[in-house]
Amino acid sequence: MRKLQMDELGRKSVAEFKAADKTPLVVVLDNVRSMHNVGSVFRTADAFLLQGIALCGYTPVPPHRDIQKTALGATDTVEWQYFATTVEAVEALKAEGFAIIAIEQAASSVMLDAFRPGDKPLALVFGNEVSGVDPSVMQLADGCIEIPQLGMKHSLNISVSTGIVIWDLFCKLTKAQ
Repeated sequence: MRKLQMDELGRKSVAEFKAADKTPLVVVLDNVRSMHNVGSVFRTADAFLLQGIALCGYTPVPPHRDIQKTALGATDTVEWQYFATTVEAVEALKAEGFAIIAIEQAASSVMLDAFRPGDKPLALVFGNEVSGVDPSVMQLADGCIEIPQLGMKHSLNISVSTGIVIWDLFCKLTKAQ
């Protein structure tokens, strides 16, 4: 087996990325404190051609070297917007026709493997590294997805959770086409 060289990977330029059809997903970061987590989410959003990212509350915003350290240029391709509160972001996305889906452990959550996307584009709300999705945002959500976990710990790093959920939904959305 031979590892592919960079020129064989078919990478998009910034202009090609911006012109490409996007996956109907937006990530909403609800007071995520780590710049490395933010950068990782940008990189995942780039990998799956997401529509964008909403950075909310005290979530750090580009440009910053610690975000760039993990984003590796994805802040140049992925559209992003800052909102003072996550409630403002969710209300704006609802007005644009997005279904708001919290990624959280909740009484009415649906396990990720059982979740089926509908016809609306999805805004996926990922919460703070310690406290999760804010309760006021949970009240506005149209649904809630939970990642099944079987070990002693019942939480994953937000960048890992984002990667798992986006990959799963990307597969489901591309199979539906």
